[in-house]
Amino acid sequence: MRSISVGFAARQVANMTKPTTIIEINGDTITIKTQSTFKNLEISFKLGVEFDKTTADDRKVMSTVTMDGDKLVHVRKWDGQESKLVRELINENSS
Repeated sequence: MRSISVGFAARQVANMTKPTTIIEINGDTITIKTQSTFKNLEISFKLGVEFDKTTADDRKVMSTVTMDGDKLVHVRKWDGQESKLVRELINENSS
């Protein structure tokens, strides 16, 4: 977070949060809801289609989310920089 200029206080709060992530699929649209005591966020997108978004730390980014096996790969680009967030999907209800 420091490398993308997130302030010290925001980094400390973010590192202490334990967010809950809810992923919903409606047709070809995926919605990811991230809920925590710090901030609640929601994004909706179609796989492989670029969209603009404002991050939790107020950066304007262009995002693309793809699937790589059982992982959602979220690439964000802004001001010549790039970050990647990988979410591994685990079905806890399977036997």
